[in-house]
Amino acid sequence: MTTAGWAANRVLRGLGAFALAAMLVIAATAALANDEVPQLAEAVAAGDLPPMAERLPDNPLVVPFADEGKEPGQYGGSLKLLMGRAKDINQITVYKYARLVGYNPSLELYADILESFEVEEGRIFTLKIRQGHKWSDGHPFTSEDLRYFWEDMVNDADIGERIGVPKDMLVNDVGPQVEIVDELTVRYTWPEPNPAFLPALARPSPLYIYRPAHYMKQFHARYRDIGELNEIVEAEDARDWVAIHTRRQRQRRPENPDLPTLQPWRNTVKPPAQRFIFERNPFYHRVDPAGRQLPYIDRLVVDIASKEVIPAKVGAGESDLQARYLRFDNFTFLKEAEDKHDFNVHLWSTGKGSQIALFPNLNAADPVWSGLMRDVRFRRALSLGIDRDEINETIYFGLATPSANTVMPQSPLYRDEYRDAWTAYDTDLANQLLDEAGLAARDDDGVRLLPDGGRLEITVESAGESTEETDVLELIADHWSRIGVKMFVRASQRDIFRRRAYTGETVMSVFVGFDNAIASGDMSPQEMAPTAQPQLQWPKWGQYFESKGEAGEPPQIPEVAAQMERYKAWLAASTIEERETVWHEMLKTYTDQVFTIGTVNNTRHPVVVSRRLRNVPEEGIYTWEPTAFFGVYRPDTFWIDE
Repeated sequence: MTTAGWAANRVLRGLGAFALAAMLVIAATAALANDEVPQLAEAVAAGDLPPMAERLPDNPLVVPFADEGKEPGQYGGSLKLLMGRAKDINQITVYKYARLVGYNPSLELYADILESFEVEEGRIFTLKIRQGHKWSDGHPFTSEDLRYFWEDMVNDADIGERIGVPKDMLVNDVGPQVEIVDELTVRYTWPEPNPAFLPALARPSPLYIYRPAHYMKQFHARYRDIGELNEIVEAEDARDWVAIHTRRQRQRRPENPDLPTLQPWRNTVKPPAQRFIFERNPFYHRVDPAGRQLPYIDRLVVDIASKEVIPAKVGAGESDLQARYLRFDNFTFLKEAEDKHDFNVHLWSTGKGSQIALFPNLNAADPVWSGLMRDVRFRRALSLGIDRDEINETIYFGLATPSANTVMPQSPLYRDEYRDAWTAYDTDLANQLLDEAGLAARDDDGVRLLPDGGRLEITVESAGESTEETDVLELIADHWSRIGVKMFVRASQRDIFRRRAYTGETVMSVFVGFDNAIASGDMSPQEMAPTAQPQLQWPKWGQYFESKGEAGEPPQIPEVAAQMERYKAWLAASTIEERETVWHEMLKTYTDQVFTIGTVNNTRHPVVVSRRLRNVPEEGIYTWEPTAFFGVYRPDTFWIDE
């Protein structure tokens, strides 16, 4: 089924829009010569760059401004941003968000860098590249760049030994058959469906299945004299030529200014530095409805500052677009500074299943605690014993939504029953469930007694990185005291916090809920099954799956084992209908069994936007996946009104 830019196996409802977009480009072609990017006009006049019409692909991507509420912009200007350390310039790659396949603001998959993709039986993926698309240095982007990654990296005897086949390209440990159909077409075929493939290409930190072959070959022993490569190895004090190749090819980390890119801006400064300048890519593939090449903004200027002082710097007007390093409790301060420094503070929704969630460790080492944490009556009672309305009003000014740790209304998978599962504040029912769980006895202070006679005192372990988290836990401690449960909090460094959970020393921990609470059926439901050791509610069961049975232990609760089987069914599904069915089965079980205890979601995050900056939505979802923070809102369409 040809998707031509929409999600695989969905109705081709987008074809009309794409046809219209193509006509707009054709109609605008004659005007391009008189509407050159001012920053590039001198280079074009000197013959150092071809004119706009020759820099664009034959069929560029036309951004649907009307559908996204955008207005045509003007070229020019520099966008100022702040980052807390040089390493964090990786986030710029996230923000820029040009992907082979990406999500639009409606969170539907579409062909972005690609011209189209075709999916058959959920396992055969044919990717078509845009004719005339070029890298930022003007070299053609073709199937050779995808072939290079697969043959000269993944399947190279030296490089492949170190990087292996990316996990998203494995289905039951089997990689794809890769066929280079022609200069613009590549086909990936698996024996079984691979529903994770397209979402992996669209991630904030995507699966990069291509490299600029024309550039990388100079660092590969198959294409360059080994003696010359060894001279580079010696000059850079590297391990071998593979290490040199690895340093040069990193797509996620824009540390090599010479590396050609397909993103709207390219880094021009080699780390270490305190300021990084990203200049426009003159061969970028997107255009506005008038056929004018994007991005509108000439450059991004990223200054490095201490994370602790960034809110103050933002309040002083030193950033044009900032959300990273800001917190909800900065809102009042920033709001008071709006008029003085000519910016607006928007409150975007966060996309977490729960802003703060509790994780009962079902793999606790202590058999008494392990038995309790695996008793659904105990988990349900603790959830019923939390007054989420008080948390919402006290901490979030009533702007959040009391909820289990689950998907939000913005997700097509949302149902009220998932949100409301065991979240009503009901101390009578909570007390009844605790009594039924064998915890009826209490001491003179009213604290319930464990089966071994000890007091029911839960130590909730934290990475200690948020005053907001501390405030919420104080309220929960008060709530639980009313049902005979005592709570203490232990904070530690994140690596220690994680290690204690993995070894079972932790009985309960606190962290954010679902990373992606605005998911669709095409996105992976792996957070609801034990698929990885870092899952704090069942680290040993997750480790078992992750290590293919070589470490950890298999799930020992039928409901958890069933979640694992459902996840495997999602992986084997070939249609969106099948995947959505699995999602609903997993969501129902996950919330009913209270494997994690949510508090509130749909909380707000401050987003500071200069009043000169246009096309930034007043309302959005600020989260890692799937929106890539600002990414799906297309920063290449933002423009500065001078």
